Amino acid sequence: MRAVRISAFGGPEVLELVEDAPVPEPGEGQVLVRVSRAGINFADTHARDNSYLSSYEVPLIPGAEVAGEVDGRRVAALVGTGGYAEYAVAAAGAVFPLPDAVSDAAALALLIQGLSAWHLLRTSAKLAEGESVVVHAAAGGVGSLAVQLAKRFGAGRVIATASSEDKRALARELGADAAVDAREPELAAALREANDGAKVDVVLEMAGGHVFDQSLRALAPFGRLVVYGMASREGNEVASGALMARSQAVVGFWLMHCLGRAGMVAEPLEELFGLVASGDLRVVEGEVYGLSEARRAHEEMQARRTSGKLLLDPSR
Repeated sequence: MRAVRISAFGGPEVLELVEDAPVPEPGEGQVLVRVSRAGINFADTHARDNSYLSSYEVPLIPGAEVAGEVDGRRVAALVGTGGYAEYAVAAAGAVFPLPDAVSDAAALALLIQGLSAWHLLRTSAKLAEGESVVVHAAAGGVGSLAVQLAKRFGAGRVIATASSEDKRALARELGADAAVDAREPELAAALREANDGAKVDVVLEMAGGHVFDQSLRALAPFGRLVVYGMASREGNEVASGALMARSQAVVGFWLMHCLGRAGMVAEPLEELFGLVASGDLRVVEGEVYGLSEARRAHEEMQARRTSGKLLLDPSR
Protein backbone atom coordinates (compact mmCIF):
# COMPACT_ATOMS: atom_id res chain seq x y z
CA MET A 1 0.00 0.00 0.00
CA ARG A 2 0.98 3.66 -0.31
CA ALA A 3 1.98 5.33 2.94
CA VAL A 4 4.09 8.11 4.41
CA ARG A 5 6.92 6.69 6.48
CA ILE A 6 9.50 8.20 8.84
CA SER A 7 12.81 6.35 9.06
CA ALA A 8 14.61 8.98 11.17
CA PHE A 9 13.23 11.76 13.34
CA GLY A 10 13.56 15.32 12.10
CA GLY A 11 11.94 18.07 10.05
CA PRO A 12 9.35 17.75 7.27
CA GLU A 13 12.03 16.32 4.96
CA VAL A 14 11.90 12.98 6.84
CA LEU A 15 8.34 12.33 5.61
CA GLU A 16 8.88 9.84 2.79
CA LEU A 17 6.22 8.49 0.43
CA VAL A 18 6.55 4.72 -0.07
CA GLU A 19 4.54 2.67 -2.56
CA ASP A 20 5.10 -0.82 -1.14
CA ALA A 21 4.41 -0.62 2.60
CA PRO A 22 2.79 -3.79 3.96
CA VAL A 23 -0.93 -3.65 4.69
CA PRO A 24 -1.23 -3.88 8.50
CA GLU A 25 -2.77 -7.01 9.98
CA PRO A 26 -5.47 -6.41 12.62
CA GLY A 27 -5.00 -8.33 15.83
CA GLU A 28 -7.55 -9.46 18.38
CA GLY A 29 -10.10 -6.72 19.05
CA GLN A 30 -8.90 -4.68 16.08
CA VAL A 31 -10.32 -3.84 12.65
CA LEU A 32 -8.77 -2.84 9.34
CA VAL A 33 -9.94 0.53 7.98
CA ARG A 34 -9.75 1.33 4.29
CA VAL A 35 -8.75 4.98 4.54
CA SER A 36 -10.50 7.63 2.45
CA ARG A 37 -9.07 10.60 4.38
CA ALA A 38 -6.46 10.94 7.13
CA GLY A 39 -6.47 13.88 9.52
CA ILE A 40 -3.42 16.08 9.98
CA ASN A 41 -2.86 17.49 13.46
CA PHE A 42 -0.14 19.71 14.90
CA ALA A 43 0.73 16.83 17.22
CA ASP A 44 1.91 14.96 14.10
CA THR A 45 4.82 17.41 13.85
CA HIS A 46 5.84 16.40 17.36
CA ALA A 47 5.59 12.72 16.45
CA ARG A 48 7.78 13.45 13.44
CA ASP A 49 10.60 14.83 15.58
CA ASN A 50 9.79 12.72 18.68
CA SER A 51 9.15 15.74 20.91
CA TYR A 52 5.64 14.95 22.17
CA LEU A 53 4.27 13.46 25.37
CA SER A 54 4.49 9.94 23.93
CA SER A 55 7.78 8.47 22.74
CA TYR A 56 7.88 6.98 19.26
CA GLU A 57 10.12 4.50 17.47
CA VAL A 58 11.11 4.45 13.82
CA PRO A 59 10.20 3.34 11.27
CA LEU A 60 6.88 5.10 11.86
CA ILE A 61 3.80 5.87 9.82
CA PRO A 62 2.35 8.99 11.50
CA GLY A 63 -1.29 9.97 11.71
CA ALA A 64 -3.64 9.47 14.65
CA GLU A 65 -7.07 9.57 12.98
CA VAL A 66 -8.71 8.35 9.80
CA ALA A 67 -12.06 8.23 8.06
CA GLY A 68 -12.97 5.41 5.72
CA GLU A 69 -14.76 2.09 5.54
CA VAL A 70 -14.98 -1.07 7.62
CA ASP A 71 -17.03 -3.85 6.02
CA GLY A 72 -18.79 -1.31 3.81
CA ARG A 73 -19.72 1.01 6.70
CA ARG A 74 -18.52 4.62 6.85
CA VAL A 75 -16.52 5.19 10.02
CA ALA A 76 -14.07 7.48 11.72
CA ALA A 77 -11.36 5.93 13.87
CA LEU A 78 -8.64 6.85 16.31
CA VAL A 79 -5.56 4.85 15.33
CA GLY A 80 -2.74 6.33 17.42
CA THR A 81 -0.24 5.98 14.57
CA GLY A 82 -0.44 4.63 11.02
CA GLY A 83 -3.02 7.04 9.63
CA TYR A 84 -0.99 8.45 6.73
CA ALA A 85 -1.69 5.39 4.57
CA GLU A 86 -4.25 3.61 2.41
CA TYR A 87 -5.07 1.18 5.24
CA ALA A 88 -4.84 1.52 9.02
CA VAL A 89 -5.61 -0.66 12.03
CA ALA A 90 -7.80 0.58 14.88
CA ALA A 91 -9.12 -0.89 18.11
CA ALA A 92 -12.77 -1.81 17.63
CA GLY A 93 -13.73 0.45 20.54
CA ALA A 94 -12.09 3.44 18.85
CA VAL A 95 -14.16 3.16 15.66
CA PHE A 96 -17.27 5.31 15.37
CA PRO A 97 -20.06 5.07 12.75
CA LEU A 98 -20.63 8.24 10.73
CA PRO A 99 -24.07 9.75 10.15
CA ASP A 100 -24.88 10.35 6.48
CA ALA A 101 -25.04 14.11 7.12
CA VAL A 102 -21.44 14.24 8.42
CA SER A 103 -18.71 14.28 5.77
CA ASP A 104 -15.32 12.64 6.18
CA ALA A 105 -13.76 16.09 6.57
CA ALA A 106 -16.22 17.11 9.28
CA ALA A 107 -15.81 13.81 11.11
CA LEU A 108 -12.04 14.17 11.21
CA ALA A 109 -12.32 17.76 12.41
CA LEU A 110 -14.41 16.50 15.32
CA LEU A 111 -12.62 13.28 16.18
CA ILE A 112 -9.54 14.77 17.84
CA GLN A 113 -9.89 18.53 17.55
CA GLY A 114 -13.62 18.71 18.27
CA LEU A 115 -13.35 16.35 21.23
CA SER A 116 -10.40 18.39 22.49
CA ALA A 117 -12.35 21.67 22.23
CA TRP A 118 -15.33 20.09 24.03
CA HIS A 119 -13.22 18.77 26.91
CA LEU A 120 -11.08 21.90 27.18
CA LEU A 121 -14.22 23.89 27.92
CA ARG A 122 -16.38 21.35 29.74
CA THR A 123 -13.94 19.09 31.57
CA SER A 124 -10.77 21.12 32.15
CA ALA A 125 -11.92 24.76 32.28
CA LYS A 126 -15.35 23.89 33.71
CA LEU A 127 -16.68 26.97 31.93
CA ALA A 128 -19.43 28.77 33.84
CA GLU A 129 -22.20 30.92 32.40
CA GLY A 130 -21.05 34.40 31.54
CA GLU A 131 -17.31 33.84 31.89
CA SER A 132 -14.83 35.29 29.41
CA VAL A 133 -12.80 32.90 27.27
CA VAL A 134 -9.60 33.47 25.28
CA VAL A 135 -9.06 31.04 22.41
CA HIS A 136 -5.55 31.09 20.98
CA ALA A 137 -4.98 29.93 17.37
CA ALA A 138 -8.66 30.58 16.80
CA ALA A 139 -8.57 29.87 13.07
CA GLY A 140 -7.06 26.41 13.55
CA GLY A 141 -8.78 23.07 13.93
CA VAL A 142 -9.31 23.17 17.71
CA GLY A 143 -9.63 26.94 17.95
CA SER A 144 -12.28 27.39 15.27
CA LEU A 145 -14.49 24.85 17.04
CA ALA A 146 -13.70 26.15 20.54
CA VAL A 147 -14.83 29.66 19.60
CA GLN A 148 -18.22 28.33 18.57
CA LEU A 149 -18.59 25.87 21.46
CA ALA A 150 -17.62 28.50 24.05
CA LYS A 151 -20.52 30.64 22.86
CA ARG A 152 -22.83 27.65 22.85
CA PHE A 153 -21.74 26.65 26.36
CA GLY A 154 -22.57 30.09 27.76
CA ALA A 155 -19.41 32.19 27.60
CA GLY A 156 -20.07 35.87 28.14
CA ARG A 157 -17.27 37.14 25.91
CA VAL A 158 -15.01 35.17 23.56
CA ILE A 159 -11.66 36.69 22.59
CA ALA A 160 -9.76 35.07 19.73
CA THR A 161 -6.11 35.37 18.81
CA ALA A 162 -4.63 34.66 15.40
CA SER A 163 -1.55 35.61 13.42
CA SER A 164 -3.15 37.36 10.41
CA GLU A 165 -6.06 39.69 9.74
CA ASP A 166 -7.73 37.06 7.53
CA LYS A 167 -7.62 34.55 10.39
CA ARG A 168 -8.89 37.12 12.88
CA ALA A 169 -11.75 37.95 10.52
CA LEU A 170 -12.63 34.24 10.34
CA ALA A 171 -12.67 34.03 14.15
CA ARG A 172 -15.07 36.97 14.34
CA GLU A 173 -17.23 35.33 11.67
CA LEU A 174 -17.39 32.20 13.84
CA GLY A 175 -18.67 34.21 16.79
CA ALA A 176 -15.68 35.74 18.58
CA ASP A 177 -16.50 39.09 20.17
CA ALA A 178 -12.96 40.38 19.63
CA ALA A 179 -9.81 39.22 17.87
CA VAL A 180 -6.23 40.05 18.82
CA ASP A 181 -2.94 39.68 16.96
CA ALA A 182 -1.21 36.69 18.56
CA ARG A 183 2.18 38.29 17.87
CA GLU A 184 1.44 41.34 20.06
CA PRO A 185 4.49 41.88 22.34
CA GLU A 186 2.23 43.03 25.21
CA LEU A 187 -0.32 40.29 24.64
CA ALA A 188 -1.62 40.37 28.23
CA ALA A 189 -2.56 44.03 27.92
CA ALA A 190 -4.17 43.41 24.51
CA LEU A 191 -6.28 40.57 25.96
CA ARG A 192 -7.46 42.75 28.85
CA GLU A 193 -8.30 45.58 26.46
CA ALA A 194 -10.30 43.16 24.30
CA ASN A 195 -12.17 42.12 27.47
CA ASP A 196 -13.31 45.69 28.17
CA GLY A 197 -10.38 46.28 30.51
CA ALA A 198 -11.02 43.28 32.76
CA LYS A 199 -8.84 40.23 33.27
CA VAL A 200 -10.10 37.00 31.68
CA ASP A 201 -11.59 33.89 33.25
CA VAL A 202 -10.47 31.09 30.91
CA VAL A 203 -7.62 30.78 28.42
CA LEU A 204 -7.17 27.85 26.02
CA GLU A 205 -3.44 27.82 25.28
CA MET A 206 -1.40 25.65 22.92
CA ALA A 207 1.77 27.59 22.11
CA GLY A 208 3.84 27.82 25.27
CA GLY A 209 6.65 30.31 25.78
CA HIS A 210 5.67 33.97 25.45
CA VAL A 211 2.00 33.23 24.80
CA PHE A 212 1.72 31.11 27.97
CA ASP A 213 3.41 33.74 30.15
CA GLN A 214 1.32 36.60 28.77
CA SER A 215 -1.89 34.58 29.09
CA LEU A 216 -1.17 33.86 32.75
CA ARG A 217 -0.63 37.58 33.35
CA ALA A 218 -4.04 38.30 31.80
CA LEU A 219 -5.84 35.77 34.01
CA ALA A 220 -8.34 36.91 36.66
CA PRO A 221 -8.54 35.54 40.21
CA PHE A 222 -10.04 32.03 40.04
CA GLY A 223 -9.19 31.99 36.34
CA ARG A 224 -8.06 28.81 34.57
CA LEU A 225 -5.30 28.58 31.98
CA VAL A 226 -5.81 25.28 30.15
CA VAL A 227 -2.73 24.03 28.30
CA TYR A 228 -3.16 21.54 25.46
CA GLY A 229 -0.11 22.07 23.25
CA MET A 230 3.45 23.37 23.02
CA ALA A 231 3.70 24.54 19.42
CA SER A 232 6.59 26.93 20.13
CA ARG A 233 8.63 24.10 21.71
CA GLU A 234 9.40 26.63 24.49
CA GLY A 235 8.94 25.60 28.12
CA ASN A 236 7.53 27.61 31.01
CA GLU A 237 7.91 27.78 34.77
CA VAL A 238 5.08 28.55 37.18
CA ALA A 239 5.64 29.45 40.84
CA SER A 240 3.19 27.87 43.28
CA GLY A 241 3.25 31.02 45.41
CA ALA A 242 2.19 33.14 42.45
CA LEU A 243 -0.74 30.84 41.77
CA MET A 244 -1.81 31.09 45.42
CA ALA A 245 -1.46 34.86 45.49
CA ARG A 246 -3.78 35.18 42.49
CA SER A 247 -6.06 32.16 43.14
CA GLN A 248 -5.33 30.91 39.63
CA ALA A 249 -5.11 27.44 38.11
CA VAL A 250 -2.98 26.03 35.33
CA VAL A 251 -4.60 22.87 33.96
CA GLY A 252 -3.02 20.45 31.50
CA PHE A 253 -5.08 18.50 28.98
CA TRP A 254 -4.18 15.53 26.79
CA LEU A 255 -6.95 13.78 24.87
CA MET A 256 -5.32 10.37 25.39
CA HIS A 257 -6.49 10.43 29.01
CA CYS A 258 -10.12 10.48 27.83
CA LEU A 259 -9.79 7.20 25.96
CA GLY A 260 -11.29 4.24 27.78
CA ARG A 261 -13.05 6.41 30.35
CA ALA A 262 -16.83 6.10 30.42
CA GLY A 263 -18.68 8.98 28.84
CA MET A 264 -15.62 10.87 27.62
CA VAL A 265 -15.49 9.95 23.92
CA ALA A 266 -18.59 8.43 22.36
CA GLU A 267 -21.10 10.68 24.13
CA PRO A 268 -19.51 14.08 23.41
CA LEU A 269 -18.65 12.90 19.90
CA GLU A 270 -22.31 12.03 19.31
CA GLU A 271 -23.24 15.53 20.49
CA LEU A 272 -20.70 17.09 18.12
CA PHE A 273 -21.85 14.98 15.16
CA GLY A 274 -25.42 16.09 15.88
CA LEU A 275 -24.45 19.78 16.00
CA VAL A 276 -22.69 19.53 12.64
CA ALA A 277 -25.55 17.55 11.07
CA SER A 278 -28.08 20.17 12.21
CA GLY A 279 -25.96 23.08 10.98
CA ASP A 280 -25.39 24.45 14.49
CA LEU A 281 -21.63 23.89 14.41
CA ARG A 282 -19.47 24.86 11.46
CA VAL A 283 -16.39 22.90 10.54
CA VAL A 284 -13.75 25.02 8.84
CA GLU A 285 -12.35 22.74 6.17
CA GLY A 286 -8.74 23.38 5.24
CA GLU A 287 -6.66 22.08 2.35
CA VAL A 288 -6.68 18.44 1.23
CA TYR A 289 -3.16 17.22 0.43
CA GLY A 290 -2.08 14.09 -1.37
CA LEU A 291 0.18 11.63 0.45
CA SER A 292 3.00 12.93 -1.74
CA GLU A 293 2.37 16.42 -0.28
CA ALA A 294 2.70 15.50 3.40
CA ARG A 295 5.96 17.43 3.68
CA ARG A 296 4.32 20.57 2.32
CA ALA A 297 1.39 20.14 4.71
CA HIS A 298 3.71 20.04 7.72
CA GLU A 299 5.77 22.99 6.46
CA GLU A 300 2.69 25.16 5.94
CA MET A 301 1.10 24.16 9.24
CA GLN A 302 4.22 25.01 11.24
CA ALA A 303 4.60 28.30 9.35
CA ARG A 304 1.01 29.21 10.33
CA ARG A 305 -0.08 29.44 6.72
CA THR A 306 -3.08 27.13 7.18
CA SER A 307 -6.60 27.41 8.58
CA GLY A 308 -9.18 24.83 9.58
CA LYS A 309 -8.94 21.06 9.35
CA LEU A 310 -6.14 19.71 7.14
CA LEU A 311 -6.52 16.33 5.45
CA LEU A 312 -4.53 13.78 3.47
CA ASP A 313 -6.05 11.94 0.51
CA PRO A 314 -4.30 8.54 0.26
CA SER A 315 -5.37 8.14 -3.37
CA ARG A 316 -3.20 11.09 -4.41
